[in-house]
Amino acid sequence: MTGAGERPLGRRFGLLWAAYAVSAFGTWLAFDAFSLIAVVVLHAGATEVALLSASGLAVGAALALPLGAWVEFRPKRPVLVAADLVRCAALLTVPVAFALDGLGLGQLMLVSVVVAAADITFNAATGAYLKSLLPPEDLLVANGRFEATMWTATAIGPPLGGAAVAVFGPMATVLVNAVSFLLSALGIRAIDGKETQQSLPAGAGDLRAGGLRSGDLRAGWRHILTHPTLRPLFLNTALVNSLIMAQAPLLAVLMLGRLGFSPWQYGLAFAVPCLGGLLGSRLSRRLTARHGRHRILLVAGTLRACWPVGLAFIGPGTSGLVLVMAVEFGLITCAATFNPALATTRLEQTPPDRVTRTLTAWSITTKTATAATTALWGLLSALTGPRAAIALAGILLLATPLLLPRHEDTAPHSASR
Repeated sequence: MTGAGERPLGRRFGLLWAAYAVSAFGTWLAFDAFSLIAVVVLHAGATEVALLSASGLAVGAALALPLGAWVEFRPKRPVLVAADLVRCAALLTVPVAFALDGLGLGQLMLVSVVVAAADITFNAATGAYLKSLLPPEDLLVANGRFEATMWTATAIGPPLGGAAVAVFGPMATVLVNAVSFLLSALGIRAIDGKETQQSLPAGAGDLRAGGLRSGDLRAGWRHILTHPTLRPLFLNTALVNSLIMAQAPLLAVLMLGRLGFSPWQYGLAFAVPCLGGLLGSRLSRRLTARHGRHRILLVAGTLRACWPVGLAFIGPGTSGLVLVMAVEFGLITCAATFNPALATTRLEQTPPDRVTRTLTAWSITTKTATAATTALWGLLSALTGPRAAIALAGILLLATPLLLPRHEDTAPHSASR
């Protein structure tokens, strides 16, 4: 799967990549599975489904907050395995409760919270583990491969998941997702070699013993907000992700309701453009080598903000479907070009003893901001209608490139400051 001119990154990275691929496909196969179960099995209403989605993000992020500091000075591979097993066990409780006729909305909320917290912890530990696994010059290639894998799973998973639910019932994708986390844990467990473990900074001995101080928890945000490159990238990413995701439920209401698109057309409109993710992830490394990472962050970060406003002009019929596909393809291609450069910059500009806390802080903030913005735009849509709310999000996105860093910080941080 390596392209021309790319040297192999070794067996250890190959196992980590394979584990990521398996769990990514399982996750996207089960995309919106809990919402589907809530509606089809538990006959939940729109408010309950919205609460289910928001609670997983918000409460899961809150639970992940202390875990970032706790994980920082521990070996990352056991943490990755444990996070996978926790997600597997939590998900398996859903089909078991369904089989025993005891499944309720409260259990779905609890499982979504546990999975969300484990997701954040896993992703933060993966970044730290990747930085210890590869030399700096290979990080962009590795992040590009993760990006391509994610968009491949996004394109293939939901349609296959829909077919699996139609044939085998609403629990099928939850079971497959649980198994995918088990396989991921086995793959990561098979990675050999001694892992470099960060030393505790002075005065932080209570971390290894299990104690957590407020200063330890804030270290990730402090590093981000005081760094001249990471701070604007952080603010830009949080705002862009929030405004893009806030449009998603409004588009569903507009397309499936007023404009009369069928569910398969709606799914097709967002599955086909994911091919742009493969294109962008491949372009990222080549464009970065030619133009430099800072320019790619500026150009791709600016271009990705220009597309979503076009969704306000969607109409019925084939032309409307083509418009959505074109807008989403452009957005995803630019985002997939931007994301590997962002991930690599974030790792390079963070000291090894602060990577997990920094990535945890980043993820918690973006997820919480997304949940809050989505809820706010839902209220705005009730007042103005979905099309006007979509248009406002698109207009605000046009201003987000102003938050991108204007100057390049070329000094990577390899040690704690």
